[in-house]
Amino acid sequence: MNIEHPTPNTQHRIPITEYSMKKYLLEGEKAGADYVLQLSLMAHLGRSGYYPGRHTGSSLDFKDFREYQPGDDLRQIDWGAYGRSDKLIVKLFREEIDPHVDFVIDGSRSMALPGTAKAEAVLGLTAFLGAAAANARCTTAVWLSTRGCRRIDHGESQPSFWRDITFESRCPLAESFAIRPPALRRRGIRILLSDLLFPGEPYKVLRTASQAASAVVVIQILADTDMNPNIQGNLTVEDYETGATVTLFADENTRKRYDSALKALQQSWRNACRQAGARFMTFNAEQLTSDWNVEPLLASGVVGGL
Repeated sequence: MNIEHPTPNTQHRIPITEYSMKKYLLEGEKAGADYVLQLSLMAHLGRSGYYPGRHTGSSLDFKDFREYQPGDDLRQIDWGAYGRSDKLIVKLFREEIDPHVDFVIDGSRSMALPGTAKAEAVLGLTAFLGAAAANARCTTAVWLSTRGCRRIDHGESQPSFWRDITFESRCPLAESFAIRPPALRRRGIRILLSDLLFPGEPYKVLRTASQAASAVVVIQILADTDMNPNIQGNLTVEDYETGATVTLFADENTRKRYDSALKALQQSWRNACRQAGARFMTFNAEQLTSDWNVEPLLASGVVGGL
C-alpha cells in the first residue's frame, strides 16, 4: 500500500548536513545512556561471547550430562561416570554468545519531509538504541537503504561516530531490500526504523529481516503531517518517494479515505509482525524529539532503565 505525502510541491527540502546529523546523533546517544537493551527477553543463539545462550557450547558454565553420541568432543567425556556405569557420558556446557544488533534505517526522501522532525527522530532514536545496545555490551552495525542497502561508516562505534546517513533515495525501502538486502548477522537482533509509507506487502521486508534472527523490532516514525495532514481545498500532492505529483480537490471524504488507508497500513504491519514474532510500535517524530519519551520501547520490553 502506498500513501502519498500531502505536501505542496512548492516546498523545498532541508538537507541533513554533517553538522545537524551529528547533533541529532549526540542528542539521542545522550538520552539513551540511562537505558539498556533487554537481552533477557530475547532468545540469543549466537557465537561465543558474553551472554549465556540456549544451546550447548564451550563455556565453563556446566549445564547437564547426556550419553555420548558420534561426533561429540572426546574431551568432554566424563571418565569417572564411565567407570561407574560402563556408559560413555559427556558433560554439556552452556553456550556463550556475543549479542549483536543490526540497525536498518530507511534512507528514502520521505524520512526528511520538509517542516517535520522525521530525520531528527530517526537519527536520534537509532542513536538512543545504539547507546542502549552498548550498555548491554552488544556489537552493532548500521545499514541504510538507498538503491540497495549499504553499511554506513563507523556503525560499529558509538552513535556519535556514525557517518554518511542521508535521506536522498527515491528507492522505496521494500525495493531496496529486493535489490540488495542488508547482510544481517545470523542470530542477531534486527531493528528497522522507517515511516513504512511505501508500496509493497510487509512480509516481503519482514521475510528478510526475520530470517535467522533472534529478535526483530519494527519502529514506525511518523510526523504530525503524516498523522494529521492538512488536506482541504485545491492541492497539488507530491509522492515524496518518486516525485510524482497530482492535483486534486480535497474535502472531508478525502481526509477520511487517507485516515482509513493509514490505519489499514499500520494494521497490515501489526499483523505481519505478529506472524513473524516481531515487535511493532509507532512514534510521533515531533513528540519524540521534544522529550525523548520512549514509553513504547519500555512497555514492549525492548529497553529498560539502568
